[in-house]
Amino acid sequence: MATGLVLATLGAIAFSGKAIIVKLAYRYGVDAVTLIMLRMLFALPLFALMAWWAGRGKPALTGRDWIGVIGLGFSGYYLASFLDFAGLAYISASFERLILYLNPTLVLFFGWLLYRRHPTRPQVLGMIVSYAGVLLVFGHELWTGGGGKGGGAAAWGAFLVFLSAVSYAGYLVYSGEFVKRLGSLRLVGLATTVACVLCILQFVLTRPMSVAMDVAPEVIWLSVLNATLCTAVPVLMVMMAIERIGPAMAAQTGMIGPLSTILMGVVILGEPFTPWIAAGTVLVIAGIFVFTRKGR
Repeated sequence: MATGLVLATLGAIAFSGKAIIVKLAYRYGVDAVTLIMLRMLFALPLFALMAWWAGRGKPALTGRDWIGVIGLGFSGYYLASFLDFAGLAYISASFERLILYLNPTLVLFFGWLLYRRHPTRPQVLGMIVSYAGVLLVFGHELWTGGGGKGGGAAAWGAFLVFLSAVSYAGYLVYSGEFVKRLGSLRLVGLATTVACVLCILQFVLTRPMSVAMDVAPEVIWLSVLNATLCTAVPVLMVMMAIERIGPAMAAQTGMIGPLSTILMGVVILGEPFTPWIAAGTVLVIAGIFVFTRKGR
């Protein structure tokens, strides 16, 4: 169990570092389309290898399987990642992580909308507390002008990141059947490979190749770090943790993610840590804790 907890903790911290790396890369004048292309370009071999490894000796995918994998890759990894990267250009890394941490509540909403699974009272209470925390930080971002970019920019960034969370929640809702058919590691490898190809294709269709050649060397190294330490490695860590301690405990351990993002944002990016952010973070984490622990 100790090994599983360590893996889950390290995976959550590594995942949370993605926002920090993106914010650092934006300081060199790169745009979201180019930045996510570089991340996915370096991650593509790793995820393709993951898909091949998990699929050894398994039956070939049917046409229906491929349609599902492409759809899940588009929603869960391409669209969700692009919207997240775009939103990070306007809001702090800490605020971004708090919005994404609302994901379980969005999964519940989709479950109610599609399958009429009614939430329990603890789940409703957890949702109210969590969204109150996000609205508290959001109100502060608007009041202070979004870190110098204006309240409108902060609102737009928050909207993009929230759409990212919605897109990934849709992936989680529809992936259950395919996880049973293909296995979690194989599905993740295939879906992320699809997303990598889509991100690269988006760049090729919308940007001249010279844009990629002109980025600062620091952006290249940050993208390599993002693709490995903050993308492929934590996926494996979390999968290995789930095998050892189960999804419930792994999810609870993941609560360290927002805290680590805030800490890295303060130390590495110099983002302010105000009482508003502290209060909002406490509310979000407390709400999700109640939601996931009592809502089953």
